[in-house]
Amino acid sequence: MNDKVFAKPIKKQFEFDEEVAAVFDDMLARSVPFYKESQDITEFFVHKNLSENGTVYDLGCSTATLLLNIHRKLKVNASLIGLDNSDAMLAQAKRKCEAFGAKVEVQNADILEYDYKEADVFVSNYTLQFIRPLVREELVKKIANALKEKGVFIFSEKVISHEPKLNKDLIECYYDFKKEQGYSEYEIVQKREALENVLVPYSEEENIKMAKNAGFSHCEVVFRWANFATFIALK
Repeated sequence: MNDKVFAKPIKKQFEFDEEVAAVFDDMLARSVPFYKESQDITEFFVHKNLSENGTVYDLGCSTATLLLNIHRKLKVNASLIGLDNSDAMLAQAKRKCEAFGAKVEVQNADILEYDYKEADVFVSNYTLQFIRPLVREELVKKIANALKEKGVFIFSEKVISHEPKLNKDLIECYYDFKKEQGYSEYEIVQKREALENVLVPYSEEENIKMAKNAGFSHCEVVFRWANFATFIALK
């Protein structure tokens, strides 16, 4: 289903509700530059670091597309666990998992409070940016503590630049991308206003510093297009 969520006046902040869940896969494909490529890299590192009887957590799993793609290429027995706090997203995820007969577990959970078991890999796709900055690093510390030695955390985020002109140009570049995907100027403005104060991005440097402060030995960008980046953090 095509994303037309912001083609009409929006009177509330952005929510992952039923309307968004119904078009979410299309929204991702048309709103996140090179989304498939960044996910391919994520999948590669998941498989490289997943051991026999290991565990992968996808934080903010939405409709479980990533976990389903990981499941298709699994070469080991593993627990694939997706966490999200949107019932609408999880309903879509469960339908997809059942349709493909995939052994993927999805749960409604608060990722800040969840009791994680030891894991090989954590994944977070454009989720940290929705976590309040005051508690964001605490979540990343919790992830680091739950990972096995040599475990990895792969996360993708929208990023900002603290150089004003460059940041403005990066935003313009991104809006041009969205227009090329068929979004109108009106839809772009509507979504920007709905996300105001809901999505709070960090710079590339701030994300790396946060990961290191949380206990990761190394963190770097493995994919970037303008103001979208995929990071890998090594325990």
